[in-house]
Amino acid sequence: MPGLYLHIPFCKQACHYCNFHFSTNLQRKGEMVEALLVELERQRHYLQGAPLTSIYFGGGTPSLLSGSELERLFEKIYALHPVDSDAEVTLEANPDDLSPDKLKALRDSPVNRLSIGIQSFSEADLRYMNRAHTAAEALTCIENALAAGFVNLTADLIYGAPTTDDAQWAYNVRTMIGLGIPHVSAYSLTVEDRTALAHMVNKGKTPPPDEDTAARQYEFLMDTMALAGYAHYEISNFAQEGWRARHNSSYWLGEPYLGIGPSAHSFNGVSRQWNIAHNSNYLKLLTATNAGEALWYETETLTPVQHYHDRLLTGLRTSWGFDPAGTPSPFKEHFLEQVRPYLQQGLVELHRGSYRLTRFGKFLADRITVGLFFG
Repeated sequence: MPGLYLHIPFCKQACHYCNFHFSTNLQRKGEMVEALLVELERQRHYLQGAPLTSIYFGGGTPSLLSGSELERLFEKIYALHPVDSDAEVTLEANPDDLSPDKLKALRDSPVNRLSIGIQSFSEADLRYMNRAHTAAEALTCIENALAAGFVNLTADLIYGAPTTDDAQWAYNVRTMIGLGIPHVSAYSLTVEDRTALAHMVNKGKTPPPDEDTAARQYEFLMDTMALAGYAHYEISNFAQEGWRARHNSSYWLGEPYLGIGPSAHSFNGVSRQWNIAHNSNYLKLLTATNAGEALWYETETLTPVQHYHDRLLTGLRTSWGFDPAGTPSPFKEHFLEQVRPYLQQGLVELHRGSYRLTRFGKFLADRITVGLFFG
């Protein structure tokens, strides 16, 4: 069933590793909300009236939205779309935004799931990443969210940073488990183009992440989360029973979704489209008098090869894997031939009719996926 994503392109400050689309200039936040309302109206038929099973506020930093701004967006969403009564409604939040008053306001809204950007419980890690919150806030915001009545929580961690030794990483993982967070996402620090981290690495101001350290810490993560009862259901995601992310799972399952806001992507099963990743131009195109004459997005109709590649990319990342049944020729035959060496090497396994990465295969996910591409 379809999901709705809203990209809120603002942050208090730029994290050194982040290459997502955002601005640290918050002066036009009110205008952006108005433009999001316009786009919601103009894209009201994209999902063809199917009920929403998930709504996701991402960014950027959606927790920068005021209560009244969130209320206006929800009013528009519920006016335009049927929404399941038990829909998962997620808002990404930074720890420094989650004051008791903010949490109370969120509890009074349709938001029923928080995705908190913890990244680490270490002050050294947070300063290295240029996060806006402190180690103390990383801990207290989760305690406050639980006290405010939020049960459905997910939090992010980053491993492999030069400041994150194995002892600190073990502390980060065990602290998260000890807090009772039902869902955890963990990502290896990567050097993305056009980021502050890339500049610092290129100038020799900081060493690049060490691959051996990242691999060792990922192994510890997998072992520790499994012992604590978390299912490793996607390469970067771990969940207790019943707490998988519904919205992100819809991406991996190839279900339709509508993306609203600068840089947001949409998919309807036939084509995909992506919005312009430029705040000022997005605002002009959505709010100009002649807005109906200009598109703020580009569209691409997927070829059979692209459909096959997308299914591979998403399916192999998950515990349910890629099922070649129903895959048209010649892609099915190609896959079954190309997957043989990975099966023999113990990098891929057959499980209930689907092919999925083994523990060792997860370390080589990108290489294996590309090796299974067609052509």
